[in-house]
Amino acid sequence: MNFTDAVKVCFTKYADFSGRAKRPEFWWFVLFCFLGSALLEFVASSISWIFTLATLLPSLAVGARRLHDINKTGWLQLLWLIPVLGWIYLIYLAVQPGDAGDNQYGQPPAN
Repeated sequence: MNFTDAVKVCFTKYADFSGRAKRPEFWWFVLFCFLGSALLEFVASSISWIFTLATLLPSLAVGARRLHDINKTGWLQLLWLIPVLGWIYLIYLAVQPGDAGDNQYGQPPAN
């Protein structure tokens, strides 16, 4: 999956918290959100905030699907609220390879 495919999939599944997402889908979308917010910050802070709010729901959805891929609940994203330790643990989970076979959240995502 490349950058544009990942962004398209994440906006297509704007509020879809079910299913699974592979690592590239998640990380490309994280990069898109970071770069978009950083670039828009140079234009105007208010535009950057609007972009961040517009991408909040798909970010949470792809995060939940990424956690589902490693057979974890999407509710673990609440650990983002715990500074440093929660962030480290969630980054650790996000870099883990997904389950090769079916798990309780469905079949592995197609390439």
